[in-house]
Amino acid sequence: MSCEQCTQGYVLTGEPTGAMVDGAYFRAGPEGADPSKAIVILTDVFGLPLKNCKLIADELSKRVKCDVWVPDLFAGAPPVTVDELEPLMPYRPGQTMPFTTKLRVFWLLLTRGFKLFGLRAAVIDPRVTEFVTKIRKEKGYTRVGAAGYCLGGTIAIRLGATDLFDSLVILHPGNTTIEQIKAIKKPAAWACAEEDMSFKKPLRDEAEALFASRKDKPEFVEYEFKDYKGTCHGFAARPNLEVPEIVEAYHGALDQTAAWFEKTL
Repeated sequence: MSCEQCTQGYVLTGEPTGAMVDGAYFRAGPEGADPSKAIVILTDVFGLPLKNCKLIADELSKRVKCDVWVPDLFAGAPPVTVDELEPLMPYRPGQTMPFTTKLRVFWLLLTRGFKLFGLRAAVIDPRVTEFVTKIRKEKGYTRVGAAGYCLGGTIAIRLGATDLFDSLVILHPGNTTIEQIKAIKKPAAWACAEEDMSFKKPLRDEAEALFASRKDKPEFVEYEFKDYKGTCHGFAARPNLEVPEIVEAYHGALDQTAAWFEKTL
């Protein structure tokens, strides 16, 4: 059972102003928006039920002046809810997870094993590809950017090796490999936590060095890496609103995302 105390620290204030269209959240661009471009937000594991992704979509639509979409990555059934998992996770660098908390996380993930199996690339990547191909055709978009948070960041990395998207913002991605990162061929901005259990510092540093090594080579693509002090995995999608430094980092990552798409889309 959920409770207000479990979720209130991670749920952004305000109400979404867009609409649901064929199972996806859609926020139309403001007056004067460029009809040829759009942004697709690839969510964390909590998906559309957590309204944060919709509020971020509203803000990006206003700032970048284009349509923003948030597809349903989980066919209506995210594997966990924010009130089940987020209160158990560290939100500040250096925090340790008590043994009993680790057991609770393990048991939660064990009981959702079937749903978690549905998050594999063979299922989600075709779902995203079908969605983006559909809106490109129906709306006539010629340039589409992806902002991927956590699990969505991992998806953006994989699909960055294709021509599905024209620009990427990858925010504290989930599990990935240097080989997947090496395959990215689109401009990519990275918003990184100071301490990330998924995108750990050695891999983060190797990724930046990889992009830097392409300078003056045919395979070079624009890139940037920004680190946000005092943060852990998830800060850009569901910041702990009781910690000013994390709230500031959330806004910084949102600014970075908007600026990157203004530059590259």
